[in-house]
Amino acid sequence: MYQHLSETAKEVLRLAEKFAQEDHLEYVGTEHILLSIMENGLGVGAQVLINASISINSVKDQVSQLTRQSREDTWVFGRLPGTPHFKQVVAYAIEEAERVKDTKVGTEYLLLGLLRESGCVAERSLRNLGLNLELARKEVARLQGRMESDIPS
Repeated sequence: MYQHLSETAKEVLRLAEKFAQEDHLEYVGTEHILLSIMENGLGVGAQVLINASISINSVKDQVSQLTRQSREDTWVFGRLPGTPHFKQVVAYAIEEAERVKDTKVGTEYLLLGLLRESGCVAERSLRNLGLNLELARKEVARLQGRMESDIPS
């Protein structure tokens, strides 16, 4: 699955793993991918976030708020937290690249994958900051110099 990823996207996933380890977690969450795209700062994915006026600090605040809320909900209801949908985000990223016949999965497709994974911390953070899948797809297309209307749904 990961052979399709660009070197920048692979670096983003390595950085996401590092962030998860720094948080003393046994999994890599979607929030770690999002923070890694921003921290890495390279690729179309980071540029989409910058163009949407989304700062790393605003994402960190959203992620912190949502993960704290999730932990509180877990404690209150006595449930174990669900496993983040990391693999699904990567699968969506590959689908997004294939949709536009791109042979490499870059950070822009990881970002679109995060936005497709409804309800995950990264998607909710981005939605709270005003970015949704439709807007991100349009901005990716613009940055890549292609027309979104020319691409099959």
